[in-house]
Amino acid sequence: MKQHTVIDSPYGPLTLVAEDGVLCGLYMTDQRHRPPQESFGTPDDEPFGEAEEQLEAYFAGELKEFTLELRLHGTPFQRTVWDQLRRIPYGETRGYGELADALGNPKASRAVGLANGKNPIGIIVPCHRVVGANGSLTGYGGGLERKQRLLDFERGSALF
Repeated sequence: MKQHTVIDSPYGPLTLVAEDGVLCGLYMTDQRHRPPQESFGTPDDEPFGEAEEQLEAYFAGELKEFTLELRLHGTPFQRTVWDQLRRIPYGETRGYGELADALGNPKASRAVGLANGKNPIGIIVPCHRVVGANGSLTGYGGGLERKQRLLDFERGSALF
């Protein structure tokens, strides 16, 4: 059974989706690869209390690492990439090639990028922390402006 709610954030409305009470999606408006609204289940705020609290603390600059139970739906390779994303420390970035190396497959940087783009739980699974080999901003499902704002926020350059 799926439920969803929409919360406000400094980056616009965020749609949270839970399956059997476990967070399985966090989507921004106009996000690339955002599933259709009808797939989010019924509106219900109840399963999202802890997620909302942790997101609020994150946006206040008080939380650096999320401790939520997550249900990530994807291929085994995608889930491995998303696990690596969760290991990138707050305020730091990694290149696609670095992630491919960490996975033991240095030639998989393009596949890492594709998996990164399909991340179903943005911000909490921090795909915004992945940059090009030269440190440049590259694709982000929520848009490059949001990506830059998130990185600036985590580096202490911008507070809300």
